[in-house]
Amino acid sequence: MTRRVDQVVVEESLRERLASGEKLRVKLGVDPTAPDIHLGHSVALKKMREFQDMGHQAILIIGDYTSLVGDPSGKSKTRPMLSSEEIEVNAQTYLDQAGKVLDLDKLEIRHNSEWFSKMTFKDILDLVGKFTVARIIEREDFRNRLDEGSDIGMHELLYPVMQAYDSVQLNADIELGGTDQRFNILAGRDLQKKLGQKPQDAMFLGPILVGTDGVKKMSKSLNNYIGLTESPEDMYGKTMSIPDAIMWDWFLMATDVPQLEIQEIRTACDDGEMNPREAKARLAMEIVTAYHSDADAAKAEEHFNRTVRNKEIPDEIEEFAVSAGKHGLIDLLSDSKLASTKSEARRLIEQGGIKVDGEAIKEIKAEIDVKEPVLIQKGKRGFIRIVVKK
Repeated sequence: MTRRVDQVVVEESLRERLASGEKLRVKLGVDPTAPDIHLGHSVALKKMREFQDMGHQAILIIGDYTSLVGDPSGKSKTRPMLSSEEIEVNAQTYLDQAGKVLDLDKLEIRHNSEWFSKMTFKDILDLVGKFTVARIIEREDFRNRLDEGSDIGMHELLYPVMQAYDSVQLNADIELGGTDQRFNILAGRDLQKKLGQKPQDAMFLGPILVGTDGVKKMSKSLNNYIGLTESPEDMYGKTMSIPDAIMWDWFLMATDVPQLEIQEIRTACDDGEMNPREAKARLAMEIVTAYHSDADAAKAEEHFNRTVRNKEIPDEIEEFAVSAGKHGLIDLLSDSKLASTKSEARRLIEQGGIKVDGEAIKEIKAEIDVKEPVLIQKGKRGFIRIVVKK
């Protein structure tokens, strides 16, 4: 099935299913809790593409209803609930991003609002009656929170039930997911059995891709991710910022570099024949090329070397025009898209990550008097020039 066998946990029943020659329904769910699909998602998307290329039916679930709850897997506290409007906006961006990996012409696309929005309260009672509280709180994250005395919202207990019911509605043969999804996917098997369906097989993809912080799972909520539609410069720069220790998992899971070649690169680094920076630059080039192009990757590398390694200001900087006068720095950052949201802009300012004409600004209420071009820098590699609107 794959050359990366150490990434996949394959049960014997799944091997038999794959060998049967039947066309299988392969399910993957994504919750639009933020606008971006990231590299962590790409591991499962790439596996689903393999199933597509083999002639199986790939099904992408846009979890517009499960997003109302938010997946509690691995979370130490209750996640804030998103509004339906926020989820709808995020969901609109997902298909374009998934299309960077999947063949959209052969993809079955479903939203779980198709069934959950039509359920009566009695339907919900009938569904949750198929599960026990003892079974749900077997989850390690729920047990840990109970032991610590942390709150668990009633709505969070419904998440694995909802994901399981998606599998019933789709009559899924296989569900893909990270190893952190084991409980949720196996709950789908159990529910299918109870409702008379042949239970789905599970393909767990691991290890979990660690985020750019090098510590925790790549996550939109932790802001330690690289989105598939981020600019080549941001993709390259973020990749170069990761700790050396996680570089090899990134090579294995986020690129198509053959395992043998990855091992050769790692051995060369271990033996002192290659600087780890060179290996990481290769990794960054591979990632940017996968989602943009060779030319974009080359430009991103040149931009990184000039702005980060040599600390130069690039010759070509995007301009953002505003009316003359004073503007809040937070507004300038978010309106120009140098920061994706006002909350991110506020965080960047508080952490000292913003410079205005070379001077670090840490006052979140700072106002910039735009009379002539103003250069704003985010971190080491983000630049925008604010100019007066003509």
